[in-house]
Amino acid sequence: MDTRRYVEQRLSEARAALAWRAADAREAARWRRRACAVLRRMIGLPPGPARVARLDRSEERSFAGYRRWTVRFESRPGCEVFGYCLLPGGAGEPSPGVLCLPGHGRGVDSIVGIAADGAQRALGEPAEYQADFALQCVAHGYPTLAIEQISFGHRRDAQARGEGAEASSCVRDSMAALMLGETMTGWRVWDAMRALDVLAAMPEVDPLRLVTMGISGGGLTSLWTSALDTRVRACVVSGYLNSFRGSILSVDHCVDNSVPGILRSLEMPDIAALVAPRLLFAESGAEDPIFPLPTFRSACERLREVYRVCGRSDRFAFEVFEGDHRFHGVGAFQFLREHFSR
Repeated sequence: MDTRRYVEQRLSEARAALAWRAADAREAARWRRRACAVLRRMIGLPPGPARVARLDRSEERSFAGYRRWTVRFESRPGCEVFGYCLLPGGAGEPSPGVLCLPGHGRGVDSIVGIAADGAQRALGEPAEYQADFALQCVAHGYPTLAIEQISFGHRRDAQARGEGAEASSCVRDSMAALMLGETMTGWRVWDAMRALDVLAAMPEVDPLRLVTMGISGGGLTSLWTSALDTRVRACVVSGYLNSFRGSILSVDHCVDNSVPGILRSLEMPDIAALVAPRLLFAESGAEDPIFPLPTFRSACERLREVYRVCGRSDRFAFEVFEGDHRFHGVGAFQFLREHFSR
């Protein structure tokens, strides 16, 4: 009567029909075009291009080494995105711009140094598992746009707001998306694509050097957005890259990770392969209990082969650090610095 045995049997029978099998860069490009088209349909992305129609920027504040604005824009009719624009001090030539995406928790405030009581943390002060990584981007000199993912923090429903600072409306909202024939992944990727419109239009940003960076559920959006939007020059994924079987399906994860039928088309390393030959960096804690190390390493070995076939082995790297499910960033920022200083 153990249903797990039945589930494991079904999973073992599933075959990813679009798994990456390219023998050279030309085959990889053909596979990428086909897989991207299928993936867009699977997550329910709207067809055709779109642009942000309205952008509100307010509440300017100055801190040591950077300035911060609150931003709001509509990613689709009736769907407002909330976030923060952070600019390092001093003027200069347009530089790489980073789109930062938080994971589960208090939301975007947790990555820009806003504590639960509303106080502003300085870089380096004790922080949550997300380690104020948007502040780290600014400290490294990158203009940064940090957005709230739908169902987190500032963008959750009234019921979740009454359940505490860490509560989200992910389950309710994700189930609604599925009932509409769409997915939470698609909703978040679309928001991120529209956020890239905003980031690319900033005069401080070089639109040819856009970066996505995220932890956990933000790592999902960083990876899937980069897979589907070639404007992204570099993708940083913390605490997410793995296999679906080894992570999402091995322990209890939020339903916002679920995409109907995905295992019959692509595994997670195949989705990451869509980023190639652009820059990709992944990190994972050696003791991460929800994205296990063995399947992280297996995914990375597969991606090493992908980048080798594409002739750009230097454009993929990864780091395993001592710790659990949290943002580390040491190798990631070194990777970005090495490639963007060339």
